[in-house]
Amino acid sequence: MGYLNSVLSPSTQVHADDPPVSGGGLSQNGKFSYGYASSPGKRSSMEDFYETRIDGVEGEIVGLFGVFDGHGGARAAEYVKQNLFSNLIRHPKFISDTKSAIAIAVSRDHKPDQTDERQRIEEAGGFVMWAGTWRVGGVLAVSRAFGDRLLKQYVVADPEIQEAVAMIKPIQDPKQAAERLMQEAYQRGSADNITCVVVRFLANQGGTSRSSSG
Repeated sequence: MGYLNSVLSPSTQVHADDPPVSGGGLSQNGKFSYGYASSPGKRSSMEDFYETRIDGVEGEIVGLFGVFDGHGGARAAEYVKQNLFSNLIRHPKFISDTKSAIAIAVSRDHKPDQTDERQRIEEAGGFVMWAGTWRVGGVLAVSRAFGDRLLKQYVVADPEIQEAVAMIKPIQDPKQAAERLMQEAYQRGSADNITCVVVRFLANQGGTSRSSSG
């Protein structure tokens, strides 16, 4: 984004003494709600931008949400905030009769050769070696599992926890959820700007438009 920062007009900076902002709303069809929270955090300037936009495109309700983190300045992130979603909506074929999809891994294999897993095993006094594949103690090809009593000191049964998801899952209001994440990041020592957008999908719901903001 450095080139854009050099060609765009100066962007208004938000300073650390400005209060955090938050808000939220509900889609017109009542199928999803959203919330956002943003703060300069401990920095003297604000390079984060966010956008929450609900629009009608070819008869469909479309929600567009983004957090744009400036790199070496705020102007490029501000430009993206002001232009990205408008351009997408002007070219709506991506939601028309042409199907598109993206596959995202939601879990990862627990393998002994993963850097963090190998470090955990070695710090517990174990070792990882090649025996046809990477194995804990030259025996087991997974690094987390139930059982395996003789290797239990190294092969834990604890899952990798989605801590942020677990933290806000009980919070029904996405605005409050975004605020909670922002506060948690600050309390844990984040030295950067902090911006969160939370979207909650409301299964089998619909209704008239309503919103809550603050």
